[in-house]
Amino acid sequence: MSGNDGLTIIEADSITVEIVDKESGKTFRRTLLIKYLETDNGVILSGETLTGVPCEIALLSDAAVARMIDVTGRGPDSHRCGND
Repeated sequence: MSGNDGLTIIEADSITVEIVDKESGKTFRRTLLIKYLETDNGVILSGETLTGVPCEIALLSDAAVARMIDVTGRGPDSHRCGND
């Protein structure tokens, strides 16, 4: 996470969403009770469905996806340290 004043984790118990309506061009802001967790691996949004069932959405960073590909053996067949 670059540009966050040295922070490595950002957390919040709610988020504020700002949207611009495509028909009217008006801007709307809403505060939502969604837990927010951001790390170098990406962002996790946690909340509940309309029926109260917990749910999460994970948005992975490019670095996290690359690590997952490497760990599962689908990455390049080369040594990280440069030794063959």
